[in-house]
Amino acid sequence: MTYENKPVVLRRRGKIKVRRYNNRQRPHLKYYISFREAGRTRRQFFETQEQAKSEADFRNAELKQNGREHAEFPTWLRVKAQECTDALKPFGKTIEDATKHYVAYLEATEKSCSAEELVKELLKGKEADGVGERQLYNLKSRLGYFADQFNGKLVAEISTREIDDWLRSLEVGPQTRNHYRACVLSAFNFAVGSGYAPTNPVEKAAKAKVVGEPPGILSVEQASALLVTAPKELVPYFAIGLFAGLRRAELERLDWSEIDFESGLIEVKAEKSKTAMRRLVTLQPILREWLLPLRQHKGNVTPQSCFREMFEQTRAAAGIAEWPENGLRHSFASYHLEAFKKAAETALELGHHNANVTFAHYRELVRPKEAARYWNLKPAKRSRKIVSMT
Repeated sequence: MTYENKPVVLRRRGKIKVRRYNNRQRPHLKYYISFREAGRTRRQFFETQEQAKSEADFRNAELKQNGREHAEFPTWLRVKAQECTDALKPFGKTIEDATKHYVAYLEATEKSCSAEELVKELLKGKEADGVGERQLYNLKSRLGYFADQFNGKLVAEISTREIDDWLRSLEVGPQTRNHYRACVLSAFNFAVGSGYAPTNPVEKAAKAKVVGEPPGILSVEQASALLVTAPKELVPYFAIGLFAGLRRAELERLDWSEIDFESGLIEVKAEKSKTAMRRLVTLQPILREWLLPLRQHKGNVTPQSCFREMFEQTRAAAGIAEWPENGLRHSFASYHLEAFKKAAETALELGHHNANVTFAHYRELVRPKEAARYWNLKPAKRSRKIVSMT
């Protein structure tokens, strides 16, 4: 038997009948039936009347039992539709859901780009958006590892399992691993928004469990040693870090003109802040004493040449073997909270949006006596030594 897809107009759409067929080019075919299938009228040809009648009876019975709409749906397609429906049922999804998902995947794959191209475009956009230098550096550094790992692969084809395996292969601590995850999550959000990927595979990637540890701070003796041993060019850097709590990047960008001795405030401009928000930090009396002898009207507070060498030499001379991360800022926060007992004020000085976070991180890290000593580390009047504390 054979099929012919020539359009044939039927006057009635009733019972399927067997009809005679005469064609000199195909003399072996004697009979045919006409029926509707997949929205079109089709003919099916047979060599014998018995074959034609058998097929007509089958289709008529199907029409009677299931209706014309069901009968006009191809059998093979009905079977496939049922198989797909059964396969999707355990997941609570339909054929329509699967089709939409796969079409989105095909469209994204067709438009997708490589991991390296995605990172380049993302960084270019972040730079144009005015993201801070430090944040831009962190993104570039961490996403560089991601681009190298998935070099040459379309981002639309990167799976959650591959992201998980890569994150676990990084020889870093849990907190740092989560920082990498956050950067790649941001990159894939950009990819989805740009149509390079249908979904974000990082959303379901596992986070590393971080065991809460108190922030590292300097002891009163270490803070004192830093101020005593530092060259005068570096004293403002350490003093502002210890007694005002500016971040390292904020310190390195701070200008003397932004320290107002009359109003008693230090201005951290939005473009120099990690949060891109301007804030005013109190110029504590102890900090004023350290800065006044070294005061300048303008210019960088932090030395622009040989800063790293001077820093390391001072750290070593102060007997600090291992420098705690954000040591100056964490020390300020801990001693400030203990001395003034007001988490909201400490949070305001630090530029935190939530005083609860400040209270949770820095509460009870130091004792009251130590806090009193810290805020009394005054410079000597006539020498580089700190006044002895009783």
